[in-house]
Amino acid sequence: MNKRITIYVYGRVQGVFYRFHTKRKAKSLNLRGWVKNQDDGGVKILAEGKKQDLETFLLWCRRGPPFAKVNNISHEWTNIASDKFDSFKIKY
Repeated sequence: MNKRITIYVYGRVQGVFYRFHTKRKAKSLNLRGWVKNQDDGGVKILAEGKKQDLETFLLWCRRGPPFAKVNNISHEWTNIASDKFDSFKIKY
């Protein structure tokens, strides 16, 4: 059964290709959903897939790509995955 996770990432996560690398990591784990910059300087991620893959993804999000500096992260699990996403995208 698929799960959904919503992740908020804060720190130096804009202007350092965080979204690009997040999309690449999500695709490597066969996750679906999106990543988007927030007005407050953070990044919001919504991802769906197998729980084990989402847990791996969450650990990656805590580190981020090489030039990012993650200061804080929060997340929320949802048991219901919509299955409305067919890929992982960057939202603008």
